[in-house]
Amino acid sequence: MSDKFDAIKERESNLLCHTYGRYPLAVSRAKDCRLYDLDGNEYYDFLAGIAVCSLGHSREDLAEVMAEQARKMVHVSNLFYQEPQLDLAEKLLSTCAAGKVFFCNSGAEANEGAIKLARKYMHTVRNEERYEIITLEKSFHGRTLSTLTATGQYGPIKDGFNPLPEGFVTVPFGNVNALRGAINAHTAAIMIEMVQGEGGVRPLPVDYVNDIVALCKENGILLIVDEVQTGVCRTGRYWAHQHYGITPDIFTSAKALANGLPMGAVLCTDEVAKGFTPGSHATTFGGGAVVSAVAAKVVDIMIEENMAERALKMGEFLGGQVLKLKEKHPETIAGTRGLGLLFGIELAKNGPEVWKGLLDHKMVCNLAQGTILRLVPPLTVTEDDVLAFMRALDDVLTLVEG
Repeated sequence: MSDKFDAIKERESNLLCHTYGRYPLAVSRAKDCRLYDLDGNEYYDFLAGIAVCSLGHSREDLAEVMAEQARKMVHVSNLFYQEPQLDLAEKLLSTCAAGKVFFCNSGAEANEGAIKLARKYMHTVRNEERYEIITLEKSFHGRTLSTLTATGQYGPIKDGFNPLPEGFVTVPFGNVNALRGAINAHTAAIMIEMVQGEGGVRPLPVDYVNDIVALCKENGILLIVDEVQTGVCRTGRYWAHQHYGITPDIFTSAKALANGLPMGAVLCTDEVAKGFTPGSHATTFGGGAVVSAVAAKVVDIMIEENMAERALKMGEFLGGQVLKLKEKHPETIAGTRGLGLLFGIELAKNGPEVWKGLLDHKMVCNLAQGTILRLVPPLTVTEDDVLAFMRALDDVLTLVEG
């Protein structure tokens, strides 16, 4: 490590709460699909801010929109009508079957809003005391107390935060009977991710999703889909649930929505939207003029440049390259999983060592569940970028297996 890195690491230790297990890398700037450290070293970015900068880093067109709107108006609060917010809403709703949208600031807030909307709809519109939310093991829905409780993971993520809120039930992944048995007179909704990102890049099987939809209809409960990581073209459709041909009652978005600016959204049917009335839910910053203007431009680019189709094709190319590498390293590469450019390489052994080796080779990715190399690069990633990653992975596996 350089003296510059050591200095910034010590500075952080003295100033910030120690809540992050940082990568041994300090990023000074980013452009397109590359990151640059304090000494100017270039890294290939297969993380994209954790599936956030899907159009790449530091885009001039988005910077221009940001600056132009900032000169007009940055923030006035949601006490006022604001055209940039409405422009975004029209464009976003045109990508799906939802009828209404509520804007907020993050994925956790979006999922919190979805949970509140489900409960409020049941109470106010249906006049039923339904409040329980059923989620799946290894799911991840956020770090507020409610979304943390909804998250189907255990250990440090939940330790020390008891008592956690009531009204959440977690069932085993893929077990329809367990799901059916968890539904009762107080169940308001089932909440799922179409692909569990933090849970190891696990797509939900089609038959399982169909069973979930059927259970919701049979029992008069809502279906909430967490699209915080999977939405905005990441999986090869604008929304991951569109692969399955379903229409959620509520679904959420954040991460890629404004390509790096903090923004979230709760989208829902017109019927379920009746649950929110003036004063029932709100946010000071959500849907502000600058983030709305940038997000509207993101929607335009995603559609005009066919980013969903590109993600699907690049995901297929990436998968093909991994399978070729698997033939050379059958003892270490166990398989692949995911949709589009939410891609997982399953390792049979040496997960942390392989991840660190890739970073040493100037390749940035994420390790999920200790064994899955999670690749969520910008959707603008090229075949040459993928081939460079594969060469590095080949070198690392050869060294590790040595």
